[in-house]
Amino acid sequence: MEKKAKFSSRLGFVLAAAGSAVGLGNIWRFPYLAAKYGGGIFLLVYLLLAVTFGFALMITEIAIGRKTGKSAIEAYKIINKKFSFLGYLASLVPIIIFPYYCVIGGWVVKFLGVYLSGQGHIATGADYFSGFIGSTAEPLLCLAIFLIITSLVVIMGVQKGIEKVSKILMPLLILMSLGTALYSLTIDGAIDGLIYYIKPNFSEFSIKTVVAAMGQLFYSMSLAMGIMVTYGSYMRKNDDLESSVRNIEIFDTGIAFLSGLMIVPAVFAFSGGNKDALQAGPTLMFITLPNVFDSMKGGHIFGLAFFLLVLFAALTSAISLMETIVSFVDDKFGFSRVKTCIGVMIVAFIIAVPSSLGFGILSGITIFGYSILDFFDFISNNILMPIVALITAVLIGFAAKPDYVSKEVKASGKFKSEKLYKIMIKYVVPVCMVVILISSLVGYV
Repeated sequence: MEKKAKFSSRLGFVLAAAGSAVGLGNIWRFPYLAAKYGGGIFLLVYLLLAVTFGFALMITEIAIGRKTGKSAIEAYKIINKKFSFLGYLASLVPIIIFPYYCVIGGWVVKFLGVYLSGQGHIATGADYFSGFIGSTAEPLLCLAIFLIITSLVVIMGVQKGIEKVSKILMPLLILMSLGTALYSLTIDGAIDGLIYYIKPNFSEFSIKTVVAAMGQLFYSMSLAMGIMVTYGSYMRKNDDLESSVRNIEIFDTGIAFLSGLMIVPAVFAFSGGNKDALQAGPTLMFITLPNVFDSMKGGHIFGLAFFLLVLFAALTSAISLMETIVSFVDDKFGFSRVKTCIGVMIVAFIIAVPSSLGFGILSGITIFGYSILDFFDFISNNILMPIVALITAVLIGFAAKPDYVSKEVKASGKFKSEKLYKIMIKYVVPVCMVVILISSLVGYV
């Protein structure tokens, strides 16, 4: 078994972990939810939850990883043998997500290629996106390209691959997000969208606002899928843990905010203030936004910058998903990194094929009414992740006790939020996870 790798610096760890958290969910789901659930009031609730609920879960997972020095599949067993199953459950999440995430990453590759070739206008056709994903060869080729790029970074290792790429992509992602957001505000009519997005309107507050913000935060921060445990195992023992988690939160929340700033005002202006135009998922990303870009001055450049930005965000998250799988395979079987990466890449492609073809020749196959890709998304995001987070809170809050995490945090610095943390992990997080799980099952949000 190869020696456990470490990030070379605290900055490298923070940027890599933030890169994992910043993904497609920030860019297409956050703006939609903000528009749907009250704009500014959603932002306020999201921010409050980020520094409490999100903080408690993230610092727990990173502390577990650093203390045990293992991936999720082994870490939970070390804490308490009765909770060994939790490691396997957490490790199952990236195995399910990574293949279909690469399918969507392939769609981003396709649209970036369209804008790079100067043909952004053709993407505005009513059937262009559906025609593309409904075909066979081209989506699989784009999937393969995205998967190969991801695999090459992971093969290079923690320091030379993940850390180095994160140090390049994350600053670029921030600068591009800021520039694109500022440019979107120059569109005629965008200011009305900006006001709706940032001004809290307490009359629009409801329990649905809280549940939606809580769910988005949970999915956005790469929690309950073994990623933060894995990255925590690569963290140096002398790096301040609490401060690092706060920095990750700032990056993740900042990019989510900028994504909304890019999209909400522009779509508001394009649709005449119709919030329904901000539909979630592929519809927003690959149908609505190309039409918005086409209606703008300099829209082609805007579209090119946007899809390049989305590709960077998708890659940083895909890299963390693949690294988590590679890490627990390494912990379990001791294979070399190169062999493991190649094996994971091949298996991921095979598993991803049905998800890709589920919009084409396999579109007649549905599972409980879901397409193949949407079914995998539902099982991982709406069922497994809340369950993993709930059991993790029970493990740390009541079996191992919160001091298990507190001692690890204080080993490298002060734990200023220790009292808040203990309340959150024992009482608030379990309740929140039950609410998220129930709301997912009944379709509340």
